[in-house]
Amino acid sequence: MEERYKDIENSITSTFRKNIWLKFVQGIKEFEMIKDGDKIAVCISGGKDSMLLAKCMQEIKRHRQMEFELVFIVMDPGYNEINRQKIIDNAKLLNIPITIFNSNIFQVVEKIDDHPCYLCARMRRGHLYKKARELGCNKIALGHHFDDVVETILMGMLYGAQMQTMMPKLHSTFHEGMELIRPLYYVKEADIIAWKDYNKLEFIQCACKITEKYTNPGNNEAASKREEMKNLLKQLRSVYDKVDMNIYNSTKNVNLNTIISYVKDGKVHHFLDDYDRKNEDKDV
Repeated sequence: MEERYKDIENSITSTFRKNIWLKFVQGIKEFEMIKDGDKIAVCISGGKDSMLLAKCMQEIKRHRQMEFELVFIVMDPGYNEINRQKIIDNAKLLNIPITIFNSNIFQVVEKIDDHPCYLCARMRRGHLYKKARELGCNKIALGHHFDDVVETILMGMLYGAQMQTMMPKLHSTFHEGMELIRPLYYVKEADIIAWKDYNKLEFIQCACKITEKYTNPGNNEAASKREEMKNLLKQLRSVYDKVDMNIYNSTKNVNLNTIISYVKDGKVHHFLDDYDRKNEDKDV
């Protein structure tokens, strides 16, 4: 068992060094996600993304470039016994010392008809922040990856009529002094799947009954918008393999001179606000 987890760890910095390890380090450094003195709660859902995140966080701590602490927390929102045990078994296999705590989120969300997924995400985040703070942490780390980022951009444009992205780190609005980081920000989902398959690992899939309901064949309710974005990206990549990176980079190369309006700190700024003044300045 010990040899198995060491082989899995080594694969991250050897076989998958370019596509996982270096991308992970790039995100950490570019967005200054970890600082000396941090105590970070790595949040594990039991899926491939959060399990890889946990291993990467263990690995970067071993490099000792910064002094920080890690704890690994698993919130059980109402998993069945099989899924809960699968998480425990995988954590043991991967040598991840997890702390499990319970919530009744699934039970609450099942009774909600309007935007249950949004409510579930908000409730999960709140429980994770609360537990992390109890453990003396100042940050939580989530396993969102590059595909999640690009899908969020597309969903905002196509369904929300707005330009926005999933930020690499955020100060918590409701939990003072707490911060959220996304260390897998530049790691692509295909590479996470390749790592999982290479090591012959099996993780739980989405265990949410609401998601199962919406994605049930023949159900005319809106299927996962994120799944729609995954399929759209797959089509776009077949035409141009760098399209996802271009979509992401568009959020870093915003030219305000060619934007009709934008919102900052709740205030709307429109190009007409100073349109005539700019023209007068040119005549001077």
